[in-house]
Amino acid sequence: MKLTDRFLLLTVFIFLFSVAVFAQNGKISGKVTYGDKSPLHDAAVQVTQLKRTVTTNEEGFYEITDVPAGRYTILVHLEGFTDQTKIVDVTTGANLTLDFGLQISSLKEQVTVTASGTEQSTFDSFQTVNSVGQARITEKAATSIGEVLETETGVAKRSFGVGSSRPVIRGFDGDRVLILQDGVRGGSVGSQSGDHGEPIDPLSAERIEVVKGPGTLLYGSNALGGVVNVISNDENEAHTGFRGFATAVGGTADKQGGLAGGLEYGFRNWLFRGNYSAQRSGDYNTPIGKIPNSASRSNTGGVGVGYYADKAYLSGNYNFDVRRYGIPFAALFEGGGEERPAFADQLPFVDEEIDLRQRRHNFRVNGGFRNLENSLVSGVQYNLDYSNYRHKEIETADGIDQVGTIFDNKTFSYRSLFEQNQYKQLSGRFGFEGFSREYQVNGAEQLVEGKIKQDSLSVFALEELNFERVKFQFGGRLENNRYKAENPAYLDRSFTGFSGSVGANIALWKGGALIANYTNSYRAPALEELYNHGPHIGNVTFEIGNQSLKNERANGFDFSLRHLSDRFRITGDVYYYNINDFVFLAYRDENADGDIDIEDGLPVARYEQAKARYFGAELSADVTFNKYLGGFLSLDMVRARLVDENINLPRIPPARARVGLDFRYEGLSVRPEAVFAADQNRIYPLETRTPGYGIINVAGSYTIGRQHFAHIFTFNAYNLTDKLYRNHLSFIKELAPEIGRGVRFGYTVRFF
Repeated sequence: MKLTDRFLLLTVFIFLFSVAVFAQNGKISGKVTYGDKSPLHDAAVQVTQLKRTVTTNEEGFYEITDVPAGRYTILVHLEGFTDQTKIVDVTTGANLTLDFGLQISSLKEQVTVTASGTEQSTFDSFQTVNSVGQARITEKAATSIGEVLETETGVAKRSFGVGSSRPVIRGFDGDRVLILQDGVRGGSVGSQSGDHGEPIDPLSAERIEVVKGPGTLLYGSNALGGVVNVISNDENEAHTGFRGFATAVGGTADKQGGLAGGLEYGFRNWLFRGNYSAQRSGDYNTPIGKIPNSASRSNTGGVGVGYYADKAYLSGNYNFDVRRYGIPFAALFEGGGEERPAFADQLPFVDEEIDLRQRRHNFRVNGGFRNLENSLVSGVQYNLDYSNYRHKEIETADGIDQVGTIFDNKTFSYRSLFEQNQYKQLSGRFGFEGFSREYQVNGAEQLVEGKIKQDSLSVFALEELNFERVKFQFGGRLENNRYKAENPAYLDRSFTGFSGSVGANIALWKGGALIANYTNSYRAPALEELYNHGPHIGNVTFEIGNQSLKNERANGFDFSLRHLSDRFRITGDVYYYNINDFVFLAYRDENADGDIDIEDGLPVARYEQAKARYFGAELSADVTFNKYLGGFLSLDMVRARLVDENINLPRIPPARARVGLDFRYEGLSVRPEAVFAADQNRIYPLETRTPGYGIINVAGSYTIGRQHFAHIFTFNAYNLTDKLYRNHLSFIKELAPEIGRGVRFGYTVRFF
């Protein structure tokens, strides 16, 4: 054979071999539409397992090439719309067509960035996540995130009035639930006092994610019970032209009114942002009358600018939050221990009002590198954040305001997250973070004397092995927290602890999975638990700190069974946590007379430690019967006890059920629902039993969608039977029942 013939044959062989090799991979393409099948441009379409993302063109088309054979989750995201996911099997050489129709809906939010530090579907997450979108937030139209989240599966609200409500996850409250804004600590002091709210405006959020179960690996020891992440914007890409929204809300039972709006303008690689929100509400109505001094008002806003290139991005933002809200009946507790009526038939008279005036300034820098080649890491995210928080407790008598107590909390935090390049089946992320906090209280309710500084530093890693049908996740975090007090009477303390976890995600059938997790988590005692001393109206207790407290250590088991298809989405969870050296307020009886000690009219309690156990179960399901009718169901229950003392822990939510239907026709959705809560008679000393209840609500929305804009009308008619009922987690449940019959209306226009 001639040399030229041999060369030609070799060339043909190499060409055919290359084609055969390339043909082993597949292609996924399709169209993303909305409303009347109008195409959606700039929608992000991601193969989550491969971390590969493309965007749709002006006609809504996308194409992902060179996809290896395997099972993948395809996630479509566009800010303001309900994210959608589909599970596909890609075979050798396959060309799959996969179309998506996005909606603006109150149901079926399916994306999370909080659970693993990177965007993924909630179905693929190792932890169970509730994702609440902007349409549902607008339906709830609340001034505090506790009010927005209270009917989510596994989530209740703690409150001392509407303005201070804060989420409770699986019975965990206070310093065990971490509240984040765009993945960063908010810098508030809401965790350790029932009357301290969070400086967060729900109407400005794109979505709120609730990660249930320990989030300590990625976010620190304060997340032992779970994480709530309020996301205003998680995109790090520029776009051309204007995007934005404007929202108006109103309510009847509390004479509520609010406006919110946001605007983005993109020019080349630059993106400019601005937003503002204002809300007002009056004293709210109940079946026994108005709750005095329950009104609230807030003003929030911010501006930002970012530069987004192919390999790097950098943005800076300034945000402010100013609000004032009433603390109903607080003067009764401050007034020397007047007897509190148990489930009073009428509201007691209060001749003095106590409000909380709060303000927060926040400065943040976010940046990152991406699409890095020939490197250990494929991307880097980092942020620097400074929050200056202050609130004043205002005592009003005869129309004259006097400042009683001032709380100051300044926090500087930093965080870096490194995304690893995938090596065979191994992927993951690692990083470090820390914060420095300066805390001071002055005035009548001076629970600590002098400044106290807290410094925290930690390193962490979260790794994943993906064998297609079986995935394993494992990781660890080493954290140190140090407290240094200005007052020489206080001890300086340092706490170091390691948290670790391991989990398995097993695909049982197409769209079905079993997830099992084991976590060993630590929590350092909170500053307030160590040093507080004095009457604390917000917790209705004369608190005594304990400077000898040790680390909490929790062993937790979570099991989750999930199914996701076009017609069904079901998640069932069972969990068990065994916590050693659990910190709690133990009532005191120093003279051993059988009665709890009273000081300044309040029961005396000291922070102590004991063994505690939490056990619970949850079920969340959405079903589509046909194109016009769907349904939803959620169930949750939790039991929590001090083991050796055989005592129930305080303010544990009762078992609950929520069931409803979703009637749909084109852009209209109407959702009647019934919410039931059982009696709560498993109570802590000094707690009172809370009767069970059932209430009827009807929510709905109507959407008019086009290619570049959408109009969304929402309503939420709540407590239609005007039921008198109490929230077991409220510090003033004996005095203040929950809101009576009313309706909230909302209107949003989005343009994109």
